[in-house]
Amino acid sequence: MSTEGKSFFRQLEERIAYSASLLCVGLDPRVAPGEDAARKIVEENRRLIDATAEYTACYKPNIAFYEAHGPAGMEALEVTLSLVPKDIPVILDAKRGDIGATADAYAKLVFDRLNAGAVTLSPYMGKSSAEPFLNYPGRGFFFLCRTSNPGADRLQELRVGSSGGDSLYIKVADEVSGWSTDAGLVVAGNDPASLAAVRRRFPEIWILAPGIGAQGGSVEEAVAAGIARSGSRLLPVVARGVSGAQDPAAAAREFRDNINRAREKVLKNGVGSKAPVRLRDYRKEEIFQGLVDTGCFRLGSFTLKSGLVSPFYLDLRRISSSPRLMRQVARAYASILPDRKDQEIQRLAGIPVAALPFATAISLETDIPMIYPRMNAKGHGTGNTIEGGWVPGERVVLVDDLITTGKSKIEAADILRNEGLLVEDLVVLLERGKRGRKDMEQKGIRLHAYAQAEELFQYLLDRGIIGEEKHAELVAFIAD
Repeated sequence: MSTEGKSFFRQLEERIAYSASLLCVGLDPRVAPGEDAARKIVEENRRLIDATAEYTACYKPNIAFYEAHGPAGMEALEVTLSLVPKDIPVILDAKRGDIGATADAYAKLVFDRLNAGAVTLSPYMGKSSAEPFLNYPGRGFFFLCRTSNPGADRLQELRVGSSGGDSLYIKVADEVSGWSTDAGLVVAGNDPASLAAVRRRFPEIWILAPGIGAQGGSVEEAVAAGIARSGSRLLPVVARGVSGAQDPAAAAREFRDNINRAREKVLKNGVGSKAPVRLRDYRKEEIFQGLVDTGCFRLGSFTLKSGLVSPFYLDLRRISSSPRLMRQVARAYASILPDRKDQEIQRLAGIPVAALPFATAISLETDIPMIYPRMNAKGHGTGNTIEGGWVPGERVVLVDDLITTGKSKIEAADILRNEGLLVEDLVVLLERGKRGRKDMEQKGIRLHAYAQAEELFQYLLDRGIIGEEKHAELVAFIAD
C-alpha cells in the first residue's frame, strides 16, 4: 500500500531497487463459497505473502475474487491488504470505469477505504470516467490497453484511420498516456508483438503485463518486447504460476530470476537492437495452425502449373471457408500495408480470382476502397478493364494470396498502370522462394510478405507436424 508522503511509482522504483525484482504477484484466491470462505482467503493470502514477499516488486489482488463472497470477502480483502509489508506497493485490479457519481464512489472505495497505491481502469468511457481517480495525486493508474484474454483482438486490434491506420489499442494508449503523469498501461504479457508495439510508441511508460505462466506468456519474450531502456518500467504479472505451485517461494524466486536473466540479456544486446531475443509471433503461429486445420497446407505429390512436382501444396482459397481465419488473415495483411506519409493508399486491387476474398476482407478491416483488374478484358456491357470506382493518379496496392513468380502480378499491375493508376506495392500472405521478389523489383514494385514459406515449415517442424527429413525436403524444394 502507498507509503506516506511517497507517490506510488516512487515507492515502486524503490521497491524494485531493494528487491532486485520486477515480479508482480497476483493475489487471486480461488476459494469455494461458504461460511468459512473469508477465513480461507486470509489464510491463503497470508501464506502466499509470507512466502513471496522477498522476491516481489508489488502485489495485485483482483477485486472480483473477494467481491464474489460478499461483505465477508471484502473484509478479507481489507485484511489481506494489511498483511502486505508497508514497503511493497499494491495495485488493485478493479478495471473500473464509469460516469459521474458512480466513478466517484468507485474511487473512494479504492483509495479512501482500501488505500490501494494504484488501480487498473477501463478507459472506454473517456477521461471523465477516470477523473475521480486522477484527483488522487500520487496514486498509479494502469489503463487497459491490450488485454491478455482470448478474443481481445476482435476489438482491440481493429484498425483506426486511413491506410490501415493504427490498431485501436495503440490509439487508446495515445489517448490515456496524456491523462496523467502517473498513467501506466495494461498490455498482455502473452502477446509480445503488442508489447513491443506499445514500447516502441512509449519508451518510458510503465507497463503492467498479465498473461505470464498459466495464460501462456513467456518471461523471456515479454521482457524482450516490453522492457524500457532503463531496464525497468515493466511488471510481468504471475498469479496461478505462483499461488498454484507446491512451493510458492521457490516459484516466485524462479520467476524473479528468470525475469532478471532476461533483463540482463536484453540490456547486454541493447533495447531496440535488431532481435536481441527471438520473439515468437503468436498471431502468425495461429494463422499457420489455421492453414493446417483448414487443409490449406497439404503434403503429398502435386504437379504445379510449371510442370514441377512439389512435395507440398498451398491452397489459400480455402481460407474463405473459415470466417475466423479470414478475420485473422485480414488483420495480418493490414499490418504489412506500406506506410508512406507523403501519399496514402487510396485503393486496394485484388488480383482475380484467389485474392478477391482477401482484398474484400482487408477493405472491410481498413476502410480502404477495393477495385480489381479484369485479367481478360470484358467483351460486353461497359467493357471495363478495372471493376470498381477509381480515378487516374490514385495510389493502388496490389493484393494476392502468395507469390512464387511475378507473372500474374505483373499482368495485373500493367492493366492498372495502363489506366493511369500508380502501382508501387504488392502485399501477399506468403512468399514462396525468392524468384517472385526479384520479378517484382524489376517492375519497380515493392513486395510486402506477411510470412515466408520457410517460417511455415519451421512451425510445422516445431509442432511435430513434420519431421526433420520432411522439413529439409520442403526447404530444399523452394530453394531450388
